[in-house]
Amino acid sequence: MTDQPGPSVPGPSVPDSSAPGPSAPAPPALFTWEFATDPYPAYAWLREHAPVHRTRLPSGVEAWLVTRYADAKQTLADQRLSKNPAHHDGPAHARGRTGIPGERKAELMTHLLNIDPPDHTRLRRLVSKAFTPRRVAEFAPRVQELTDRLIDGFADRGGADLIHEFAFPLPIYAICDLLGVPREDQDDFRDWAGMMIRHQGGPRGGVARSVKKMRGYLADLIHRKRAALPPDPAPGEDLISGLIRASDHGEHLTENEAAAMAFILLFAGFETTVNLIGNGTHALLTHPAQRARLQRSLAAGESALLATGVEELLRYDGPVELATWRFATEPVTIGGQRIAAGDPVLVVLAAADRDPERFADPDVLDLGRRDNQHLGYGHGIHYCLGAPLARLEGQTALATLLTRLPDLQLAVEPAELRWRGGLIMRGLRTLPVEFTPNR
Repeated sequence: MTDQPGPSVPGPSVPDSSAPGPSAPAPPALFTWEFATDPYPAYAWLREHAPVHRTRLPSGVEAWLVTRYADAKQTLADQRLSKNPAHHDGPAHARGRTGIPGERKAELMTHLLNIDPPDHTRLRRLVSKAFTPRRVAEFAPRVQELTDRLIDGFADRGGADLIHEFAFPLPIYAICDLLGVPREDQDDFRDWAGMMIRHQGGPRGGVARSVKKMRGYLADLIHRKRAALPPDPAPGEDLISGLIRASDHGEHLTENEAAAMAFILLFAGFETTVNLIGNGTHALLTHPAQRARLQRSLAAGESALLATGVEELLRYDGPVELATWRFATEPVTIGGQRIAAGDPVLVVLAAADRDPERFADPDVLDLGRRDNQHLGYGHGIHYCLGAPLARLEGQTALATLLTRLPDLQLAVEPAELRWRGGLIMRGLRTLPVEFTPNR
């Protein structure tokens, strides 16, 4: 799960005291639109010359970027780095710019991305029941049904925008089912989530409005479900009902906590999977030999390459570019760089997962890569709770696309594609494709 995609991108970041000495090459511009298209050369420069780099983000917040794999893994597990924004000790104008717009005003702050143990431990334990291997396996037929239904919607046209017609709605409907949002209401959630996607990298007000609408709906849904809750849980009970039942049976879960948990699972759960499917499809279409390799494996009824392939796609061009915000609760040294108490720290997962000190030929896409302990879903106690579901959705979506539309190809030149310019997430705005109509 991840935090808000980030503020607008008006221009490059400003290097700070961690910049290298005068003998090193000039540092690259960060967080420009050109950078959003291909950030990997800039991250390679940072890994080599300024692996723990202080910079001013486009929002005005000054933060440390951690880019080497070993440092990143250490940082993600360091409990001296808090997830609670209250520890941010920056200037007044920068406070409140490190989370999801509108979440504080909507009383949705108490979720897994903003809290530390023991509250984090308590809430994660309650929610983790929905993401056990057994529950995820039980959900597989529904994910396949959604996948086929969405492809049916464009298979006979010979073309589609795979982001808006496939990668975006699939995880929205899936997470709504898991939460227990009635199907007649799910299109509303799709609209609110769409506003978040459209406003990503732009004005924060659009996201805040969507957050407010979601909060109002979730409050009403919690009241309705509580009134109709049967005395004993049914098999496969939805997640919101499970949270209500826990709060009514001594787990001390407040209504705000229940709403915040449902909100962050929707908010963080859908966009990571949108980008996994979108970025993964893009990588396969621009690496035809690897795509053909996977199609041969699928045609032979083999699943091993699909599983390792999704892990490689997560490493090579994953959905989460930077891990969500952390704040030093005391002075900390990372990679030889001293971080002051109160400073924000951002682990650059995209940089760490292409570190040549950890991965052989890191800029090469190899779907059969075995030694692949990537950080695409984080590390430590904040490891992505929904990773098993995201993997299921990614594997199902890619396998079904390549099987049902075997000659799928980009409808534009790769250089014409545009990437969203946010901070935390990495994903395409659109992914136009063409194929032989499937009638």
